[in-house]
Amino acid sequence: MPTVTLPPKENALFKRILRCYEHKQYRNGLKFCKQILSNPKFSEHGETLAMKGLTLNCLGKKEEAYELVRRGLRNDLKSHVCILSATFICFKRSDKKYDEAIKCYRNALKWDKDNLQILRDLSLLQIQMRDLEGYRETRYQLLQLRPAQRASWIGYAIAYHLLGDYEMAAKIIEEFRKTQQVNVDIADTLTPFRVGVHFNTSPDKVDYEYSELLLYQNQVLREAGLMREALEHLTTYEKQICDKLAVEETKGELLLSLERYEEAADVYRRLQERNPENWSYYHGLENAFKPASVEEKLKIYEEAWEKYPKGLVPRRLPLSFLSGKEHFLLNRKYIFDFEHMLAYTHNVNEPDCEKFRECLDKYLRMNFSKGCPPVFTTLRSLYQDKEKVSIIEELVVGYETSLRTCRMFCPDDDGKEEPPTTLLWVQYFLAQHYDQISQHSMALEYINAGIESTPTLIELFLVKAKIYKHAGNIGEAARWMDEAQALDTADRFINSKCAKYLLKAGLVKEAEEMCAKFTREGASAVENLNEMQCMWFQTECALAYKSMKKYGEALKKCHEIERHFVEITDDQFDFHTYCMRKMTLRSYVDLLKLEDVLRMHPFYFKASHTAIQIYLNLHDNPLIDDSKELQADTGNLTDKELKKLRNKQRRAQKKAQIEEEKKIAEKEKQLKNQKKKKEDDDEEVGGPKEELVPEKLARVENPLDEAVKFLTPLKNLVKKKIETHLLAFEIYFRKVSESKDVPESVSMVLGQEISRLFGDSNAKIFNQAFLTKHSNSIPHRVAAAKMMFYLEPSTQKKAVELAIALDESLSNRSIEICTEVLESLRDGKLGDAKETAESYRGECQKIYPYTLAFMPPGYEENMKIAVNGDVSTETEELANDM
Repeated sequence: MPTVTLPPKENALFKRILRCYEHKQYRNGLKFCKQILSNPKFSEHGETLAMKGLTLNCLGKKEEAYELVRRGLRNDLKSHVCILSATFICFKRSDKKYDEAIKCYRNALKWDKDNLQILRDLSLLQIQMRDLEGYRETRYQLLQLRPAQRASWIGYAIAYHLLGDYEMAAKIIEEFRKTQQVNVDIADTLTPFRVGVHFNTSPDKVDYEYSELLLYQNQVLREAGLMREALEHLTTYEKQICDKLAVEETKGELLLSLERYEEAADVYRRLQERNPENWSYYHGLENAFKPASVEEKLKIYEEAWEKYPKGLVPRRLPLSFLSGKEHFLLNRKYIFDFEHMLAYTHNVNEPDCEKFRECLDKYLRMNFSKGCPPVFTTLRSLYQDKEKVSIIEELVVGYETSLRTCRMFCPDDDGKEEPPTTLLWVQYFLAQHYDQISQHSMALEYINAGIESTPTLIELFLVKAKIYKHAGNIGEAARWMDEAQALDTADRFINSKCAKYLLKAGLVKEAEEMCAKFTREGASAVENLNEMQCMWFQTECALAYKSMKKYGEALKKCHEIERHFVEITDDQFDFHTYCMRKMTLRSYVDLLKLEDVLRMHPFYFKASHTAIQIYLNLHDNPLIDDSKELQADTGNLTDKELKKLRNKQRRAQKKAQIEEEKKIAEKEKQLKNQKKKKEDDDEEVGGPKEELVPEKLARVENPLDEAVKFLTPLKNLVKKKIETHLLAFEIYFRKVSESKDVPESVSMVLGQEISRLFGDSNAKIFNQAFLTKHSNSIPHRVAAAKMMFYLEPSTQKKAVELAIALDESLSNRSIEICTEVLESLRDGKLGDAKETAESYRGECQKIYPYTLAFMPPGYEENMKIAVNGDVSTETEELANDM
């Protein structure tokens, strides 16, 4: 069909269609399309048909849109194929079919290889899909067609940068930079004309975009390993770079890599003066001075103590490398044999040990006097060293005793008294200290003392809630977090913390009500949090529903999190052109690298882990249809019992109907609000998303296939976590064991691995060897006991005795492993051992008196009532007495 040229009136309407599409005024755009297409002369106008299809696609009418786009292509294929194909691709792109879109663009280029719009759109799709070779070719075509545009040069350079050809990328940027240069002597007297862009390179008036170009060029040189050239480049253009801090920090790194240590030390001293609380500057000085001993390293910090007497970071950093072994040796709580004592004595550096105590003493006193709540957080990394923990405890307990008696850190402090708040912060620290080393009774003693003296300090209640959480009593933890929230109801952090604890306690409705205090009015808190991609809330919700066996609701939250990551990936489209236009090139490259590993994020891992576990459970224990279950149950009932059951069912049905009506009313209200919000026809591109129905999610046909979808990103990006491989084993073990015809290659690999694992032995011998090797570790004993019973059920008694051992001589005893043993005794993983389970629970309760899992039956319900505020402090007293 020949090309139809629109007359001025219709052409003006078509331009309005384009504007409406750009401004998301889709319904207005459809009106203008109708005006053109209603004219018999232009009823088959290709461009208008394509734009109408594209607009309908944005309103979610995909089938109708698809037909219109195809009609448009057929009617205007020859002369306007590029524009129409681009329109068609945009339609495809909204369906996320990027590979198809790239193919269509390539076909379009066969008709018009120099079409700029198609080349630009193709390059966006290629960088989105990380087709870097194709991206480089497309950017080269754009550079040839538009060498005067800076985006052409920058895009071509970035292509080489992402491909790892740093030297070529650096050369391209340098060629482009030369075209932007002006004579500095006359820069103040004239405005330079440049091809496609104006850069102001005057030393007095630095251009931010040019500055970013220079910093990006320097980054490419460094990644190319051209450190000397990078330093020369930085020195040459230093005056034209706005980010002076980046210049100094980069200069310091370059000087260190070039082994120009004296100059590097000067740079890091200047940076230190700028910010004496930056840890990296002290590490830079260490690398510059290359201290040969601990004493030499310590001199760096002693110099900083004199220059910055109030600095906390120079006081904290030496605590990581100074030793506390001498104190550990002399502490009578630890007993060594003579051989160990000689070994420690031989390796101990006495001045080093004494210096650790001195530095720690000074650091703690400064923080406690100032009243710095995060002091424990800054020292938490030291808790991997038992010797240092012993010194911390001795010093701080000494402070607490002395402050209570004479209001001084030490009676020998020449009468210098501390304010009452100092004792409060010392008790606050001690509560966290004892919580960290799992002495929860001592932790509660100190935090209660702090609350008694200052009952309005929120931080104290936060720590008390945290202690109960670590002690295994999340119900009591939620109650105390609610107390903290009540002290400041407008604090979003406290509200969020409280909601998180409520979810951990299984109180989903209460958590939603808590979140409603800071979400948008007129909308459901859950929906609003989903819109805001509040993934911590959704993750905790999923875990809460999973623990309540509401698998459909839990999976809905996991899939919502998955959608958030898809949206974040798609949002890259907004930055491919924006970043090159604004010259934020360093940030753009960082964004691309982040997106490549996006699903390594803990939120995604946690959601995937939860979803996979649920799908495995659904595979092992499929949900039974309620009607079938009811038929099976009513078969043996009498008429009277059946009548009673049906009355009960009717009441339940009526209650469910009322609840459903409430949900429908609430949904209608939400839809009304959404309609009001979108009065300007700003509909979401691609139309509404498919609704996630919990019932449908929980009754999938093949749960293992759904589990694999969540597993695949973990296998690619989170290979170093053992949990990834354990989840993969659980899925594929079920697939292999249930398959009638196992592929020969799979059988061969299984045979080889089993032979390599067991050798000449078998599973029983292997398990016994494992137990012998780890006989003093409770987690290992439990794993061996489970396998022992699995392999040979007749060994149940021996397996149970092995698992329930709680001797103090055994290592790695914890609340988590004891809870696992109790659950195994109850759910049959160690056979029928319910009586043993109750006695084991009692023994665990003596060791862990606050843990909810070890409380007597019925205690958990009382705790839930207490969280809702319907019970007095009797519940807490019960917990404290146990």
